[in-house]
Amino acid sequence: MEKKGISGSLILQKSDLFYFSGTVQQGWLYIPAQGDPLLMVFKELKRAEAETGLKTLISVVSPKKIPSVLDKFACGSPRVMGMELDVLPANLYFLYKSIFKNTEIVDISMDIRLIRGVKSDYKLNQMKKSAELSDKVADRASQLIEPGKNEITLAGELEAYCRSLGHQGIIRMRLWGSEIFYGHIMSGSAAAVPSNMASPTGGLGPGPATAQGAGFKTIEKNEPIMVDYVFALNGYLSDHARIFSIGPLDDHFMKAHEAMLEVQETAKTKGCIGMPAGELYDILIKKAQDKGYSDIFMGVGDRKIRFVGHGIGLELDEFPFIAKGQTLPLEKNMVFALEPKVIMPGKGVVGIENTFAVTEKGLDPLTKFPDSICII
Repeated sequence: MEKKGISGSLILQKSDLFYFSGTVQQGWLYIPAQGDPLLMVFKELKRAEAETGLKTLISVVSPKKIPSVLDKFACGSPRVMGMELDVLPANLYFLYKSIFKNTEIVDISMDIRLIRGVKSDYKLNQMKKSAELSDKVADRASQLIEPGKNEITLAGELEAYCRSLGHQGIIRMRLWGSEIFYGHIMSGSAAAVPSNMASPTGGLGPGPATAQGAGFKTIEKNEPIMVDYVFALNGYLSDHARIFSIGPLDDHFMKAHEAMLEVQETAKTKGCIGMPAGELYDILIKKAQDKGYSDIFMGVGDRKIRFVGHGIGLELDEFPFIAKGQTLPLEKNMVFALEPKVIMPGKGVVGIENTFAVTEKGLDPLTKFPDSICII
């Protein structure tokens, strides 16, 4: 903030609020360029006091009171104030412009996202715990999958198991309009049905109001079944996809899956601290091309996804993005989900997804369940 001439930043969005304060109770967090942060709570103050590690909290009944509160706590009226303009609704932006009449409001969201892109040891440990539970979910899926059961029934059974392990239920995403419920279970040709999701796979879903994930398709023998679930524990996520099958799969599925494992292995071999994320993407695209899958790698046609991995943390779409043109270098303790997948329209999807931490020795997989297709 000091480098950019920002007096302080006003944080509203839940993920950022939790990151900086340890609570998601409704309110406003003011972080001055100099001095201690101030948490102004609308609802619920006592919970915020119990949850946050911040020293200074106060009850505030309206955003219109914020300038006078800042004056009271010697923060003063900010000349330039940072806000999360990537997620702040336009009507709220104009409200804060009217409240802070003599203040220039600037976007601080990219700076926040870059800070959040590198995990502390504590946060990395939280994600490792989440990843351990992702592996348990995959193991449970192998026990629940059976012919004649439809996708959405399997999803309900598996999600109940997730909750029993402590899954928080909510999976947060930053991209406007993006939402997901636990993840996706998709079988056979339904897995290859595209959707509006920023994802290589979509699924039929239960209807057009959701248009993604598990639907009412019956799970059958000898077809790939993708269980692509996000585990969320204490705010922090792990992302994990495995392929199952009731009985053997045709060779074209098996060969494509092995090729995706080779793409993943290439990432583990080549990915390192200092490498631009876009450079790793280019390497993986070349590997998929060399294996003969470029036309159906990460989607089909002109709407195929232009990434192979995405950072995760409190949200499912954090930095770094292993995507075309990304210049952000990989840093120690960055965490991302790598998801090389092949989409075969009318047939199904195979591939893998694991959560990796960037270490001094390369990419360390946090999710450990076997990568090979699980034949039931």
